[in-house]
Amino acid sequence: MKEIHHWIDGKETKGGSGRFSDVFNPATGEVQARLSLATKAELDDAVASAAKAQVAWGATNPQRRARVMMKFVDLINRDMDKLAEALSAEHGKTFPDAKGDVQRGLEVIEFCIGAPHLLKGEFTDSAGPGIDMYSMRQPLGVVAGITPFNFPAMIPLWKMGPALVCGNAMILKPSERDPSVPLMLAKLLQEAGLPDGVLQVVNGDKETVDAILDNETIQAVGFVGSTPIAQYIYERASANGKRAQCFGGAKNHMIIMPDADLDQAADALIGAGYGAAGERCMAISVAVPVGEKTADALIEKLVPRIEKLKVGPWTAGDDVDYGPVVTKAAKENILRLVQSGVDQGAELVVDGRDFNLQGYEDGFFVGPHLFDRVTPDMDIYTQEIFGPVLSTVRAGSYEEAIKLAMDHEYGNGTAIYTRDGDTARDFASRINIGMVGINVPIPVPLAYHTFGGWKKSGFGDLNQHGPDAFRFYTRTKTVTARWPSGIKEGGEFNFKAMD
Repeated sequence: MKEIHHWIDGKETKGGSGRFSDVFNPATGEVQARLSLATKAELDDAVASAAKAQVAWGATNPQRRARVMMKFVDLINRDMDKLAEALSAEHGKTFPDAKGDVQRGLEVIEFCIGAPHLLKGEFTDSAGPGIDMYSMRQPLGVVAGITPFNFPAMIPLWKMGPALVCGNAMILKPSERDPSVPLMLAKLLQEAGLPDGVLQVVNGDKETVDAILDNETIQAVGFVGSTPIAQYIYERASANGKRAQCFGGAKNHMIIMPDADLDQAADALIGAGYGAAGERCMAISVAVPVGEKTADALIEKLVPRIEKLKVGPWTAGDDVDYGPVVTKAAKENILRLVQSGVDQGAELVVDGRDFNLQGYEDGFFVGPHLFDRVTPDMDIYTQEIFGPVLSTVRAGSYEEAIKLAMDHEYGNGTAIYTRDGDTARDFASRINIGMVGINVPIPVPLAYHTFGGWKKSGFGDLNQHGPDAFRFYTRTKTVTARWPSGIKEGGEFNFKAMD
């Protein structure tokens, strides 16, 4: 049985805890590897080593650090297919989707090449007589990233790129469900010229997470995952004096106005609702058609599209629409929530509960589901399902539709489909959600903007990637300098305002 260990001080390092976690092949249900789980002592040793390596790395000028990112971009492009294959084998998503996972992370690394400009401070000449003022952006020291299973390339790249190019050392704790790609990325960074010890990949579970949160050397923690864990990490990290940037769950609504192009809207819902088996924090899981006529027409267009979806392993080719979910427990939870929808009175228009893929009976495949006439009190509406399940909530008006999204506890992403510019502008202005799409179903910002949800989808003051990442991973130091033209006799005892 293959064993997966840690990446410490520039080399694969076997864990000594004797504790392991199984890594499954989601398509077959078989265990394909065992992952070593770190102890608190192992984590603390990795942090101490990273702190030593950070000193020289933090003193390296930003342009040289950016050159490592430039080389890293080339190496990711070179190994794109290898990374995507490893990702698909452990996560289960299709090969094109896996390449997209890597690509969206790569775009953030491309943005990081601009670090010399993004790390520039500010300068005021002659703030007072002979007095200049300037600010400097300096690294925090050692920071940590705790990343989820659903984007095993993209989210680690979103964390490590800005953190490292700002001059920090990073402890990366990837998901134990699909750990191979982060280790491959660490090796590529070494090949790109990153000094050993600056990036440490430490695999683990809650014991390792708690060790990160309690370690006094770690100055900041970035997390993506479920809302309960995001809130736990935010509160514990903050209580320990760390910066924390924690992103949680979602329940993303797409409002379909009566004037929308319904074919376009239906196609968008298929991709946004069922792509990656619904295991995306930006997946559209709630369709909100406005008016009965709009709702009836939308359902009529969705059903044949859903029934044509091809579900299968990534090895079946590029025409597979989505693959298995990540674990047996995830499959069971999805089906439990589907049954709750039926029990609570929702209309199951497309029923995927009996889906069975010949030859892969033990895999974690879930058929597509479509609910209609869902109400806000149902579990399938209040909870994040994280599976191939689309719920339709019918709204009588635009105001009723927007209220649904605004009243939900999650505020990650939302979208509206309409031909009316006034409606679109009003929606974008009023909605209390962090990322908004106008005729765009999954409004994930590009790398030079920032990514982040509101309400219980995000905890912390600064978002991921874009300029916010450079603010999060640096401290601002402000210097007031005076170079007198002559020697002044005597001391001044009053605080004097600058002229």
